[in-house]
Amino acid sequence: MNLELFVARRLYHERKGERRISRPAVAVAQWGVAVGTIVMFVSISIIVGFKHNIREKIIGFGGHIQVMSYESVTDAVVPVVATDGLLVELKSLKGVQGVSTYVQKPGMIMVNGEYEGIMLKGVGENFDTSFVESSLVAGELPKFTETTPSNSIVISRLSAQRLQVGVGDKINLYFVENGIKARRMVVAALYETHLAELDNAMALTDIYTVQRLNGWGQDEVSAVEIAIADYGELENIRQEVNGVLYEKDENSAKLYAPTIEELYPSLFAWLSVLDQTVWLILVLVLFIAGFTMVSGLLILILEKSNFIGVMKALGARNVSVAKVFLYYACIVIGRGIIIGNVIAVVMCFVQQRFGIVALDPEMYYMNTVPVEFSWLLLPMNVGMFLLSVLMLVAPSALIAKIEPVKAIKYE
Repeated sequence: MNLELFVARRLYHERKGERRISRPAVAVAQWGVAVGTIVMFVSISIIVGFKHNIREKIIGFGGHIQVMSYESVTDAVVPVVATDGLLVELKSLKGVQGVSTYVQKPGMIMVNGEYEGIMLKGVGENFDTSFVESSLVAGELPKFTETTPSNSIVISRLSAQRLQVGVGDKINLYFVENGIKARRMVVAALYETHLAELDNAMALTDIYTVQRLNGWGQDEVSAVEIAIADYGELENIRQEVNGVLYEKDENSAKLYAPTIEELYPSLFAWLSVLDQTVWLILVLVLFIAGFTMVSGLLILILEKSNFIGVMKALGARNVSVAKVFLYYACIVIGRGIIIGNVIAVVMCFVQQRFGIVALDPEMYYMNTVPVEFSWLLLPMNVGMFLLSVLMLVAPSALIAKIEPVKAIKYE
């Protein structure tokens, strides 16, 4: 242990003169750092949790990447020929977690004279139902297959409330295309994601039924959904998917692979604004923590003028004395950050486990404040510590202006 650090620790743990001004000032500085750390930790955890929660809801119904026809941009009835060879190649790509197909068709539900517009999405056995099952609020998800009609439908709770239907009720669906086609189905389950773009329109049934409604064959689908393991590799995997499509001469000019961010640009643009909010919060937190530390250090230096004068009289250089007070500040900052992290972890864990703080789902798309611990918190803590210390370098230069003779006489 070097001499400066030893002296700094002795100063910090000194109990003589409990009434001195610097002790409450240092305590305020330490708790200022702690409060700043809590705000930083909780804010980042909430924003990361919020972004992840919204993103997973969108991906739950649409996958990370979709392979669809260029013509479907203007004509929704143009199918993609999803051959077994294409699906196998896409699934074999590194980073791809799953591949599924779906067929969709716009229509209307009519119950007791009430109409509700829907987008009927037909899925099969390869569809990942984990998200839909986690969003169910009533009923059970039926087993959808590619070969037999289920005569069952899953609709949102919002649609069910508007139509005044529940699980087990029969509803009539109408589709207008070269005449009117009608189907009668049973409501098997209700889901709720709190995302209006999904809850107001999306309904699930088996892919076999929707293919027949469109007049398509078994290999003809609206799109191929691709789920990936690492969201950070989204663009790289999309490029590999495009490579697979380009190699197939019959499909390269007809198919393209938009990401989920391109399919829902408004939602993801809104989420990207949250990143700017994080930086604004961090700047404010750093300013508050730095201001309290600078104030505390200046009070400490002024109060310890006699001590500084004695050290200089004994031969200590200005740099060495400044190091003592910087080490002292590091101890205060470090303890403040540790205290803040402990309190923040407890707060986030309680919210994550019990969901104490509620939200209005119509405004925030979820009913409780989401919390998710992120690896970004570690570099943020380190960065906060280093920047706080750097802000104290200039105030510590005040030590060089203290003259030993005058300081020793100072009481």
